[in-house]
Amino acid sequence: MTTDTNLAPAAPPGSQPRVPLSQRMQGLGGNARQYGIFGALVVIVLLFQVLTDGKLLLANNVAALFQQNAYVMILAIGMVMVIVAGHIDLSVGSVVAFVGGIVAVTMRDFDMPWVVAILIGLAVGALVGAWQGFWVAYIGIPAFIVTLAGMLVFRGLALVIVGETVAGLPSQFIRISKGSLPNFLGFANNMDVVTLVIGALAVAAIVFSQLRARASLRKHELYVEPTGAFVAKLALVAVGIGILTVILSFSAGGTPIVLVIVGVLVVAYTFLMGRTVFGRHIYAIGGNRLAASLSGVNTKRVDFWIFVNMGLLAGAAAIVTTARAGAAIAAAGQNFELDAIAACFIGGAAVTGGIGRISGAIVGALIMGVLNMGLSIMSVDPSWQMAIKGLVLLLAVAFDLINKRRAGTQ
Repeated sequence: MTTDTNLAPAAPPGSQPRVPLSQRMQGLGGNARQYGIFGALVVIVLLFQVLTDGKLLLANNVAALFQQNAYVMILAIGMVMVIVAGHIDLSVGSVVAFVGGIVAVTMRDFDMPWVVAILIGLAVGALVGAWQGFWVAYIGIPAFIVTLAGMLVFRGLALVIVGETVAGLPSQFIRISKGSLPNFLGFANNMDVVTLVIGALAVAAIVFSQLRARASLRKHELYVEPTGAFVAKLALVAVGIGILTVILSFSAGGTPIVLVIVGVLVVAYTFLMGRTVFGRHIYAIGGNRLAASLSGVNTKRVDFWIFVNMGLLAGAAAIVTTARAGAAIAAAGQNFELDAIAACFIGGAAVTGGIGRISGAIVGALIMGVLNMGLSIMSVDPSWQMAIKGLVLLLAVAFDLINKRRAGTQ
């Protein structure tokens, strides 16, 4: 019997394990990509802050930025999971209109409480996702075809259900998108104390989770980024959240309710994708479907639940969209699927699947939102706005592909 004499020597106890240079460079490359996305967002914000003569970062404009783009963030959370698994969903805009119509009709015509209507809307969204997931996962029809058909089917059903605008919705329902958290802690130097407390808790939670994750990596003798880079990253995140918190605290209402909803979803789905078996299976399927299947992953079941989840989040986006409009409109959700897909790709998701993060998708959505708001403040023609966003998407995907080719040749 032969033995392998090329084993790497064990690292001394308590020291940083010796990780191959190629593995360290791969990790640094992934982090550099994420840092680059955040850096791009900062540059775009500063650019439009100058071009709009300081209007972009006015407190009420920042609050409006989150209220207007919450639907993109919610849809991008689900879409990045779909894209990581190697699929696409073209139907989410039509599903938003369809579910929004059902929620509005349920409240107005059937006189149901708005909470019950929301639960019905979420359930309908999940059922729509299950319907599409069945055809993709168990019949084997490509997701592009299934969701293209869904885009037509559910847009038609939205026209049937809504017909004309369904208005007269309860004020409590409308507050979901237009309202803010109650200011029960008062003000400090004209700043909303509730917003300041939420910001401080967010910073503390992020620092705690990052320290815990770093300790876990050390415990299992895995490679961790240098201490200096780690501290710098946490400091930048804390400063960014602090600045955002202070700006929002000066807005008319403080923290928008919809921002809290998006924040909870981001935390929950970041945990799902990074710390659960289901999340690891999604990445495995996107990386190599055959290898994942041979490893024991039930690829059909994972695909099915990915689309159920996408339908559920489309239902949530429908509720947010309908609440913001104050009515259900059959034409609602136009191009929502393109906004969500663009946010994912700008945020670093790979066209070929297997790569993508929730945080990246959210940053991509914010980049799209800042572009929309900044160009609108500058009174740029909507046609040019569409052209500029298209160029940004093209450049983001091209940058990703060029980086991958460079990595493959090194």
